[in-house]
Amino acid sequence: MAMRDIRVTGDPVLRTVCEPITVIDDRVRTLVEDLLETVDHEGRAGLAANQIGVSLRAFSWNIDGEVGYILNPEIVERSSDLQELGDEGCLSVPGLWYPCERPSYTKAVGTDLDGAEVVIEGEEIWARLINHEVDHLDGKLYLDRLAKDVRKRAMRELRESLEA
Repeated sequence: MAMRDIRVTGDPVLRTVCEPITVIDDRVRTLVEDLLETVDHEGRAGLAANQIGVSLRAFSWNIDGEVGYILNPEIVERSSDLQELGDEGCLSVPGLWYPCERPSYTKAVGTDLDGAEVVIEGEEIWARLINHEVDHLDGKLYLDRLAKDVRKRAMRELRESLEA
């Protein structure tokens, strides 16, 4: 297991659509171990594989003391109701938090290393996490989901933070 460096905005791997995991081998087992080790720290809610430089469909979470992972997650249900507009941040966009709309409920299905079905679902922080991490696996950042005026401000502040 290894604590991996987090890739930050500007790294092309973050804009790459991740490939499905088709074979569970040592590389995938190591990826899961690294995802779990890297997310298991204060202030970290979720981590997608491409955030540590691996373009495979997997993410880990650390919510309310529960640490876990899912391979090949697919969102199978989302509520049409939106959460109260809440600030969202990202390890790949360090230090910048902006209001981002997300569904109030989301359910995703995938597998674990043994091929058993994994279902994660929930409201509020869980719904935000699932959507945020699946966006990463689809090559998107939460900045892409911001309202136009907020996105403009976010991009300006991001450029300033990268220049500092």
